[in-house]
Amino acid sequence: MPTCLFAQDSLKADYLRKQQPDNRQDTTELFVKRDSVPPVMIRSPHSPRKAAFYSAVLPGLGQIYNRQYWKLPLVYAALGITTGTFIFNMDNYRTYRDAYRIRMDGNADTRDQFETRYPNPNSLKSLRDIYREYVDYSVLVFVLAYGLNIVDATVFAHLRDFNMSDDLSMRVMPTIINNQALGLSLRVSIGKKKTYRQGLALGSKW
Repeated sequence: MPTCLFAQDSLKADYLRKQQPDNRQDTTELFVKRDSVPPVMIRSPHSPRKAAFYSAVLPGLGQIYNRQYWKLPLVYAALGITTGTFIFNMDNYRTYRDAYRIRMDGNADTRDQFETRYPNPNSLKSLRDIYREYVDYSVLVFVLAYGLNIVDATVFAHLRDFNMSDDLSMRVMPTIINNQALGLSLRVSIGKKKTYRQGLALGSKW
């Protein structure tokens, strides 16, 4: 009799085990799904140092790094014009310099190309000095244009990640200053907790 009871209990246990879901399989699938989620890609911050370095190595490369492609024609136009001006002034400086040297060498057999146009050697000297100054100015403008290219890339790289949120606000509103004078109040809010106020009196005390 006890053997029959034990057999019946075993059959009941097997039947109940088959009816219940296997939670271990669900747990395994849950872990697999969690592991299969792709990692979140975090965008690296825009680096002003890289923009400045790229522009210093190759003009316009910093603007490409900032994705401001429309500035490339401006950069190369500025550098191209200053370079062309420098070459033009340098050629004229060398021409008048050599002519002045020939005129002042004391040899009657050597003649310069400006003998009939500028018979006075001081005119050649003046033209030589003028174009020498123009060469210096051309170099200065080229350096400024090159530096402006670097500054532009650096500044706009800083502004690229600048966040203009709703927490920044400025309002001008009428107010009473010290309960005595009518004026205007400039209220600047930075964030949710920082507020700066500045009053300006417009009328006299009452």
